[in-house]
Amino acid sequence: MLMEHLNASDPRPVIPLGHGDPSAFPSFRTTPLAEDAVCAALRSAKFNGYSSTVGILPARRAAAEYLSKGLPHKLSPDDVFLTIGCTQALQTILTVLARPGANILLPRPGFPYYEATAGFCHLEVRHFDLVPEKDWEVDLAAVEALSDENTVAMVIINPGNPCGNVFKYEHLKKVAETARKLGILVIADEVYSHLTFGGALPQILENTPSDFFLKIVNTLNESVEICYDKIKEIPCITCPSKPEGSMFVMVKLNLSLLEDIKDDTDFCCKLATEESVIILPGVAVGLKDWLRVTFAIEPSSLNDGLGRIKAFCQRHAKKQ
Repeated sequence: MLMEHLNASDPRPVIPLGHGDPSAFPSFRTTPLAEDAVCAALRSAKFNGYSSTVGILPARRAAAEYLSKGLPHKLSPDDVFLTIGCTQALQTILTVLARPGANILLPRPGFPYYEATAGFCHLEVRHFDLVPEKDWEVDLAAVEALSDENTVAMVIINPGNPCGNVFKYEHLKKVAETARKLGILVIADEVYSHLTFGGALPQILENTPSDFFLKIVNTLNESVEICYDKIKEIPCITCPSKPEGSMFVMVKLNLSLLEDIKDDTDFCCKLATEESVIILPGVAVGLKDWLRVTFAIEPSSLNDGLGRIKAFCQRHAKKQ
């Protein structure tokens, strides 16, 4: 929808600050080792046919060994169920949990695909809020109030999408204690850890040099600082907390400072037309009159995009 509002006569490049996949940008390209591992797995002819429904054993063994780091106990390959990305993972677990009359607790704001999949599985959706004034912590009192004998699980996205938060250990401990008291499962969505698959996984997990991940983290750190500092220069936009993870930040619109913008969707559509910048309206992730900004983009483009947003807001500011 937002792309339809772009002005074809604008000679400037479109700045995408609403995307969820940064791999198109040079700074965030996958390591060549991972690309080579995928090609090698394909050419080996060992993994080109049907595999076990839970994933091939070498990949599950590699995942178990990797995920066991820092745990007081060791995971086995039997503890691992590999899926074709996050979409299949959500479909699988929600289908397993679904039963007549069951409900699931989802964070607001959150990842919209959970709602769609829950609806497909006939699970009732109940939302608990993430509190922006507390670095987007879970409102645990709301979780307890929403839960009943038909609640099957609650979802935690950490690092957060769309908020960019990272829950502290003490808060995660409280989440676990609350879930244990209520007798419900916690679905821990940690999708921003690693995205790999199949026969290439052992080589990727074992051999990817740590400096590759350090380079990505350093680039994201630079982008976070740019994003946070530039947003503070825009009076009609407030950022409640600096992002600590993932590649997103949620910012609040103060519509009272703008004279001809009716809501977050209107803001994003007009921004696309006038400045060729794409950002996601908050209503798409459950928070009306907020915006989700993706900072996983080349720093120079991020600077340009945020500068255009500032110019847009100045142009639409209410006259004093």
